[in-house]
Amino acid sequence: MSAVLLTGHGGLDKLEYRTDVPVPSPRPGDVLIEVGAAGINNTDINTRIGWYAKQVTAGTESGAAQGFDSVADGDRASWSGTALAFPRIQGADVCGRIVAVGEGVPAGRVGERVLVRTMLRAPVGFAPYACWTYGSECDGGFAQYATAPAADTYAVVSDWSDAELAAVPCAYSTAENMLHRTGTGAEHVLVTGASGGVGLAAVQLAKRRGATVTAVCSAAKAADVLAQGADRTLDRGADLVAELGAGSVDVVVDLVAGPQWPSLLEVLRTGGRYAVAGAIGGPISEIDLRTVYLKDLTLFGCTFQPDAVFENLVSYIEREEIRPVVAATFPLAEIATAQQEFLSKKHTGKLVLVPPATGHER
Repeated sequence: MSAVLLTGHGGLDKLEYRTDVPVPSPRPGDVLIEVGAAGINNTDINTRIGWYAKQVTAGTESGAAQGFDSVADGDRASWSGTALAFPRIQGADVCGRIVAVGEGVPAGRVGERVLVRTMLRAPVGFAPYACWTYGSECDGGFAQYATAPAADTYAVVSDWSDAELAAVPCAYSTAENMLHRTGTGAEHVLVTGASGGVGLAAVQLAKRRGATVTAVCSAAKAADVLAQGADRTLDRGADLVAELGAGSVDVVVDLVAGPQWPSLLEVLRTGGRYAVAGAIGGPISEIDLRTVYLKDLTLFGCTFQPDAVFENLVSYIEREEIRPVVAATFPLAEIATAQQEFLSKKHTGKLVLVPPATGHER
């Protein structure tokens, strides 16, 4: 089959498109999926360059194209804090159809159109706060075929395109998890990085919960973000305290961190909640703990996802309560070009890879 192999930590040259990769066989409890489309995410970049390694203190962009000299294969540079096994087929997003099942999986699942939960629970026995990331701790969706645990593979009934469905798993589950964990309702929510895949998902999902949304994005993308439901946009680099006022926000959904981070706590009201699931602007920030305890703030680190998060997303899709924005699609063979476009940050929404047709009977 055709697939993209990540051969080590580093630059775009570590992505090797091959047409002679063996089709995987589903193990007991697994399904084999013919991939229709696979979305691109920040985690693909971060995993490739080894950004999760503790010795990296800069933002994603500083090493996104060429990697980091300080990171070597064998370093603990994955989501789980363990060394990544190479070669690895990345791809945290998968939309496709089940074409075969492993032992113990009902044969009736063959033919289902499915999405794979990005944060896999089956491989860790559904242990509390334990998960594997699809395309990191195991092979993912940048291929014509992929295997996944049947328990983490959800049938979806929708007339959306494969590209639209593939824009959901990672970005929308990350955003929904942040809102779920913070118990967000009809409140004032501030979303950083609001024009990206996760940020735009957070805007839509927060509005679905009845929130008033202030979105931080570039001025060039403000109209696009407003069109997806934001009530107000602020330019990146704006003085958030001056624009919003101290203590004016109930929930912060942060995907950027970086130098602006202390102001996010300043704009939170007493008893407010802060959720973080990304730090593309830089992972190291200074915190004044007096702000945290004197304002009775609650800080949520959001990686693990309760089972209800992905189950809810599927129901939102089927009821058409959300709709992802797909900025562009690329053939799988053009993954390097697609990632360069992703890194340019000129798009709003998601970029999606489409593998070659397999000719498999459907």
